[in-house]
Formats: sequence, structure tokens, C-alpha cells
Amino acid sequence: MLQPRLLLRQPSRQWQCLCSLSRRSYATEVIPPPDPAAAVQQNIGTTYDPGQLDNGPAFALRSYKPRTPGVRHLKRPINDHLWKGRPHLPLTFPRRGNHIGGRKNSGRITVRHRGGGHKRRIRTVDFDRMESGQHIVERIEHDPGRSAHIALLTSGETGAKSYIVAPQGMRAGEKIESYRKGIPQALLDSLGGATDAGMIAAKIAWRGNCLPLHMIPTGTIVYNVGLRKGGRAQLCRSAGTFAVVVNKNDGNHKTAMYVDVRLKSGEVRRIHKDACATIGIASNLNYNRRQLGKAGRSRWLGIRPTVRGLAMNAADHPHGGGRGKSKGNVQPVSPWGQLVSLQSPFRHLKPVLTCLQTKGGYKTRKRSNINRAVVTPRPRSLGRKANKAAKRKA
Repeated sequence: MLQPRLLLRQPSRQWQCLCSLSRRSYATEVIPPPDPAAAVQQNIGTTYDPGQLDNGPAFALRSYKPRTPGVRHLKRPINDHLWKGRPHLPLTFPRRGNHIGGRKNSGRITVRHRGGGHKRRIRTVDFDRMESGQHIVERIEHDPGRSAHIALLTSGETGAKSYIVAPQGMRAGEKIESYRKGIPQALLDSLGGATDAGMIAAKIAWRGNCLPLHMIPTGTIVYNVGLRKGGRAQLCRSAGTFAVVVNKNDGNHKTAMYVDVRLKSGEVRRIHKDACATIGIASNLNYNRRQLGKAGRSRWLGIRPTVRGLAMNAADHPHGGGRGKSKGNVQPVSPWGQLVSLQSPFRHLKPVLTCLQTKGGYKTRKRSNINRAVVTPRPRSLGRKANKAAKRKA
């Protein structure tokens, strides 16, 4: 069992010299930054800069005493509040089938670098949140199938159990509710029959509650965002992701049915006003800062090694074979011999930009087939040549 580094208190000795008092302390827990999701409940209508989450002064990680080489560089987020037992089995099913190894029904590999891994069970997560009424958070659990944590809920009316993606800062015992079917009449009566949007938002726009986008104040941080009216959540579901409601288009009759939402990538997307969203930030904020420590831990997660084409044989990759590090004086291609696309977002600059990286993918979207739901596209970086050419033209 892995033991974290702890500062053990030594008994004081009178003969101990002063130079030995400055002994190194193995402190591992760093004071975590203030929870950004808590600011949502205090300042509902205020704007928020997404860059503040990435530039925090400190973050909580746990390191271990290097008793073995595999734990020397191991770092994990501190999540002592997670449930230590088994999941709620009626909401799980075993992960079986040929798709585990990246293969389709014919047995051929369609997704590389997948296979093996520890045995696991798939958790059935409720992304619809259509059931109204108050729900009580029983516990926060780890889900091996996703990066964010999940919360086990119990309905106050029916007693039914369900899993949801937990927001950052949620703990057992909290009470949340879904307002996708409308505002309860009891809540309206408590407000004296008032229909002011600000007063209603002050009562319902709390962390963990699921609301339609048109009921969420501008500037609120949300996650588990849907794309269609009556549909399930599809955006901002992984750990630490969120979106910000930036515009409700109240004065424009052409776009009054849509709400503009800024995603974490910087893209501003136009979504139907009746699509769902949950207040808060997806939990496990420091997931991207973890260090696995050894290659075997990556294999436990079902991730197989990635081999460079230059290191393969000539029969396995177009870059393979030859004496020494040589790919045969050819342009970078994929394992199937596909060249890079000549249709790039910077095709109007110069022909030098046609040699993009193969990792960019083979472009199949036509120039006229644009996504009209994107108000502002996310900033892209297509390499040093593209950046230099863009600066040169500017």
C-alpha cells in the first residue's frame, strides 16, 4: 500500500546541535486554491475569466516516498472525500466486448493504442436530468470510465438512485434539483407570485442544479451543456471543464431562440435556449496535473504504447526501414500513406502553408459546409510556418 510522505514529529533531545534542527520536512499537501465553483453561488450574475483557473498559485497534489522506482515520480490529486467502497451495482454493467481493444465487429483495429487494462464496470450516468424534485447527494465516487467524479443521488420523492457528474466542491449531504420541466408552483408562491428573472435565479441557480439555458444568468459558469432542446448533456463533461453564458440575444428577434455560450477552448457556440446546463465546474480540477510515474500504470488504464513510424520496419510504416534514422527523404505521411491536406484555414496566405502536420488529420469538410452554430471559432495553432506567415501578412 502506498504511503504518502508525512512529517513525523521527533522527540526533542537536549544534546541535539543547532545544525541538525534544520531537518528537511516532507510536506506533500499544498494548500489548495479557493474553489472557483463557490463563487458561482455568491456572485451569480458576475462575469468570470476562464483563465483564472489555469493560473492558480497552488494546487493540491500528493507525492509518495520513493520506496520503489514506480512511485518516485507518482503524483495524484488529493481526493480524500471519495467513497472507499464499491459502486451502486444496479447502475453499473460489466465492460465486455471486442471494442475494448480498439476493434470493430470484424475484429480489425480501428483505434490504435488501446487494449488490456484492469477489469472495470461501466457506470450509467444520467445526462438528461429530467426528473424534477429534490435529490440528496449520498456520496462522491471515482469513475474509472471518465476523468471527472460522479455523485450518487437519491430522489426525495421516489427514493430512486441515479449517478450524475459531480461539480467541483460538491460533498455528501447536499440537496440539488432539476428545473428542466419548469419552476415548481411552491417556489413561485414563496416569491409572492413574482416573475422577475433575477429573483428566480437567486433561488434556483445554485451549484449542481440543472436548468435550461434561458433561465441561467449571463456570466454564470456551467458544465454538462446540451446542444438540442430536450436533449442530453454533450459538452463540458470531462474533469475541470466548464462554459460561460455570455449572451442571451434578447434584443435580436432572429436569434432570440438561442443562447451564446463560450467554451473553455475559446469557441463561442450558439445553442438552443431550452437546452440543459448544470451550474458549476466539472469535478477533479487537478486531473490534468497528475503524473502516472511508470509505464505500467498507463497499461492498467488500457493505453498501449505509441511507436514512432521511424522506429518501425519498412513493412509496418512508410517511414520505417533503412540504415540509421532516415525516413527515405519523403514527406510526413500517416501509417496508411495519406499525405497532408491542401485545404487549410490559411490556404489564402501562401503555398508554403500546404505542408501542414499529418497530426492535423485528413480534411474532408468542404469550404461551403461550415458550422453555423459557431459564432466565434476557437483559436488554432497549425505550426510555426502558419504562425510566421500570419505574422508576416499582418
